[in-house]
Amino acid sequence: MAKHYPAQLRAAKFNCVHCGVFSAQHWHQFHWRPNGHLVANQLWDICTCTHCDEDSYWYDGRMIIPSTASVSMAHEDFPEGPRNDYNEARDIFGRSPRAAVALLRLALQKLLKEVGQKGANINDDIAALVKDGLSPHVQQALDYCRVVGNNAVHPGEISLDDTPEMGVVLFEMLNLIVEQLIAQPKRVESYYAGLPEGARAAIERRDAAPGK
Repeated sequence: MAKHYPAQLRAAKFNCVHCGVFSAQHWHQFHWRPNGHLVANQLWDICTCTHCDEDSYWYDGRMIIPSTASVSMAHEDFPEGPRNDYNEARDIFGRSPRAAVALLRLALQKLLKEVGQKGANINDDIAALVKDGLSPHVQQALDYCRVVGNNAVHPGEISLDDTPEMGVVLFEMLNLIVEQLIAQPKRVESYYAGLPEGARAAIERRDAAPGK
């Protein structure tokens, strides 16, 4: 997956919130004329993408229009149930990072159920996957999502109002988990199914032989 650069106030380049292309951005301030004098409004900014020419509008350091945050789109293999939570989190992240991360925690819980876990306790589900041989970096991604998500729901050491960038990483982590636990096995199964039937039968006989 290509690296995603989220929109940041007055950044020169990032992935456009409209077209998704990593492109240069032009920033302008609102101006108005009280008593006939042109004055810049310091709280408002307009950002124009040089690729699609669409604008985003920012107030007091936060993007207001469009409301959808500049975070990664859901992975194409994201299951429908947790995908809906993911997309809803994208819609509100710019206005409420804490509420968005709470939705992502719910998406994680549903995602764990999609990969064969109980879906009742995230920590227990991760422990079960580790016991089954889950790779350490996927375990770390899962635990990152669990810890940050828990801090959105319960008071903890992480303040998402102070560190919204941790929420941006959470979107990326969930897509990484889908890639590792769903998309890659799906591709391997598809490639394997394309082998000649005789070759697959020979592999099955080998694996069923005594002592295997």
